[in-house]
Amino acid sequence: MQAAIEILWVDDEIEFLKSHILFLETKGYKVITANSGIDALEILKKRQVDVIFLDENMPGMTGLEFLQRLKLLLNETPVVMITKSEEEHIMETALGNNIRDYLIKPVNPNQILMSLKKILDHRKLISQATIEEYQRSFRELGNSIYNANTFEDWVQVYKRLTYWENSLQQWLGRNEIVEILQMQKETANTEFAKFIKKNYKGWFTGTVKDVPVLSPQLLRHYFFPLLSQPKMVLLVIDNLRYDQWIALKPYFQKFYKIEQEEIYCSILPTATQYARNALFSGLMPESIRTLKPDLWRDETDDGLKNEFEKELFQQYLSRNGIKIPFLFEKATNMKSMKRIDENPKRFLEQPLSVLVYNFVDILSHARTDVDMVKELASNEAAYRNLTKQWFEQSALHRLIEYFAEHQVHLFVTTDHGSIKVSNPVKIVGDRNTSTNLRYKYGKNLNCESNDVFEISKPEEVGLPRFNVSGTYIFALRNQFFGYPNNYNHYVNYYKDTFQHGGISMEEMLIPAVYMKPVL
Repeated sequence: MQAAIEILWVDDEIEFLKSHILFLETKGYKVITANSGIDALEILKKRQVDVIFLDENMPGMTGLEFLQRLKLLLNETPVVMITKSEEEHIMETALGNNIRDYLIKPVNPNQILMSLKKILDHRKLISQATIEEYQRSFRELGNSIYNANTFEDWVQVYKRLTYWENSLQQWLGRNEIVEILQMQKETANTEFAKFIKKNYKGWFTGTVKDVPVLSPQLLRHYFFPLLSQPKMVLLVIDNLRYDQWIALKPYFQKFYKIEQEEIYCSILPTATQYARNALFSGLMPESIRTLKPDLWRDETDDGLKNEFEKELFQQYLSRNGIKIPFLFEKATNMKSMKRIDENPKRFLEQPLSVLVYNFVDILSHARTDVDMVKELASNEAAYRNLTKQWFEQSALHRLIEYFAEHQVHLFVTTDHGSIKVSNPVKIVGDRNTSTNLRYKYGKNLNCESNDVFEISKPEEVGLPRFNVSGTYIFALRNQFFGYPNNYNHYVNYYKDTFQHGGISMEEMLIPAVYMKPVL
């Protein structure tokens, strides 16, 4: 039998509320009374209650003073303030102290009951409403998945799936409805992979008219028109998925008003060497390799594969007739993040600043390599929550606030996303085959599955060919490639990790957002 909900009612005229108390007791609630804030605090030191009803105007200790003392006890019991006063400053102060409801005397029993239900059944009611709303939209969303024929169709499908993923997991945690949604998302990724296999080559050969904004066009299409602003920062958060952006969005909105929010398409491979170099250069990788050979690194070359982003960006600006001094900074480890945090003024010295921030990518790799991080980010929802927890305490969060205080406009984007992989696929290649888990480049590639995307003529889609017979093979959905040698160990190590390089909504459909400061 479920224990009765306990209410502590604090009022110096509690004897006049007997009818209300009796009404609540007939509804199954247990009511404890106190004639003063001091008595109430003594009660709370000895026992827990579920809700506190609090009179605001009491002799000795007012309701507002009681709230302050309650905080010192580290007591987070929901409080309903009941008062005769309708003065605005009292309401504002009470709400600022995180009361859960505010009632004006005289109150009737039904008002009290509704306030209780709003507090105690809040999560249950929202959970049920969310489930019912998803169930109503399930068939329509399913039809949208199977009928998606254009890139914009897939953007809308992915946005809706992300919305439901956030809503259901927020209120339900792990639940059979959440599992149904995950199955629907897997179906969507299967259909999205078919869409990419059917259309991707045509985006470059001109045989498909519906061509999205791709990595090389992103800045010219969305960012360059904004450079008339006196202070602008281009913030590239490496490996940021759309759902992670949605999770971080409220933190940005504390300081910024979102003017434009888009989803663009990362090129293949969805990996830094290709997608981010394309973003900063305005060129496809094969064009960089051909036209700027000193600024490109092949798969087998030593050194960082994205070492020349600043130079590529400078030349991109020049090709578009943009003559503007800029600062280019990269935060790739804790040392560089600390250096940026200690001297944010540098970002105000030029009209344009570019900041590449690699923490989400670091988090993704840490989740693969560090057992504790893997446990903290055991699923998609936990991965989003870990991203939020990092950002809330991060130097980047402080920097965003600093930018807003100094009226700096902000353009936030990324180079690619990532997907949680769980389906291993055996592949064989020569010793020079690339090592990425979601795509392979090499000669004589032999894959056990035909359900992959193979590009045998890389030049047709703007990708470099590093040898005469080299081909690219991309993993779809939640696949990842593994070699027959030591296969089981390899699979167990990488299964259920977040990877990028292949074809999925999470990797390819990524955010680009322009914001104006509101401070």
